[in-house]
Amino acid sequence: MTTKAVYLDNHATTPVDPRVLEAMLPYFSQTFGNAASRSHGFGWEAEQAVERAREQIARLVNAKSKDIVFGSGATEADNLAVKGVVEFYREKGNHVITAVTEHKAVLDTCRALERKGVATVTYLPVDRYGMVDPDAVRRAITDKTVLISIMYANNEVGTINPIAEIGKIAREKSVLFHTDATQGVGRLPVDVEAMHIDLLSMSAHKIYGPKGVGALYVRSKNPRVRLAAIIDGGGHERGMRSGTLNVPGIVGFGKACELCRESMADEGQRVLRLRERLKDLIFTQLDEVYLNGHPVHRLPANLNVSFAYVEGESLLMGLNGSVHPIAASASLPPIAVSSGSACTSATLEPSYVLKALGVGDDLAHTSIRFGIGRFNTDEEIDYVAERVVAEVRRLRELSPLYEMAKEGIDLKSVAWQRE
Repeated sequence: MTTKAVYLDNHATTPVDPRVLEAMLPYFSQTFGNAASRSHGFGWEAEQAVERAREQIARLVNAKSKDIVFGSGATEADNLAVKGVVEFYREKGNHVITAVTEHKAVLDTCRALERKGVATVTYLPVDRYGMVDPDAVRRAITDKTVLISIMYANNEVGTINPIAEIGKIAREKSVLFHTDATQGVGRLPVDVEAMHIDLLSMSAHKIYGPKGVGALYVRSKNPRVRLAAIIDGGGHERGMRSGTLNVPGIVGFGKACELCRESMADEGQRVLRLRERLKDLIFTQLDEVYLNGHPVHRLPANLNVSFAYVEGESLLMGLNGSVHPIAASASLPPIAVSSGSACTSATLEPSYVLKALGVGDDLAHTSIRFGIGRFNTDEEIDYVAERVVAEVRRLRELSPLYEMAKEGIDLKSVAWQRE
């Protein structure tokens, strides 16, 4: 059994790889110049480091380095992509197409534009696996459509969308195509040319880099994409994102991308093996468990499972030892998992992503997302499976609904009486 806390929430964030940290350290106190200071060596060194990182990031997605625009993270990149396109191309049209399962950074941005009356938005449905139908995208396009924004891979259920097909449709219709690829970059092959991607959001902290730094790929040719800035002052980053660059963070982002490019294939196979091990251990020992998301076309490290007759928050708290006296007294190492996106886990509402897949509120409330990462081990996976099985069984022993279901009672036919 493992003797330390187990972290399986790698879709929320990842630890900084020691090799990334090592690359960053000199830029905090030794090579500390402002990359925009071009009158002395300190600034030149910083600028060289930034441009080197820009090349490392661009290489991972087959882009031109000049097309990488740095910012604070993927949320800012999503805002810049959506708001920037809508404002710049307002004379051409004001229609945006997205999907109901997008990250809140895209959905809330679209809703903000709707409230201001500057855009109309079509929110496409998804199938029971969470996948967007390219034909639905094609049908939604009008002569006023200026942007299609569909995420590469879903952050909750891991489903991978047919981005290349959607990109091809967008290109045929002369509509700009944006993808929030935060969960896909570094985990899956990404090629902005082959996939006809015009704008792409990414973040360092999802791929073992530092928090607080991200980038937006903005195509400069065939077609040239123009954006209205959402942060003004100084004209940094081709005028699209003003502000002093986070040089240590950018250096770390570049190093993280370089490491992903070198090890992505092998690492993907390793985390896939661990995911299938965890899935098999859980599904062979428990009944009434359901996989959420596509069974095949999903992130290799993602496992999202609903445990019927178990309240998800109770299971989470039991696994991290916060309310389980037995776990606390036995000093069992806590397990970090989540009930969905880190950006929505503070609410008691069932996941909007799972509801979009057609999962009922009862099962949606029981879902747990396991996000396996670079530093997880077989021993940790076995320990997590053992604890999950034990906790689910313990909670179900307390559930009269589970007992009734096992006795063959159709719970939907029960007439519940209120006091």
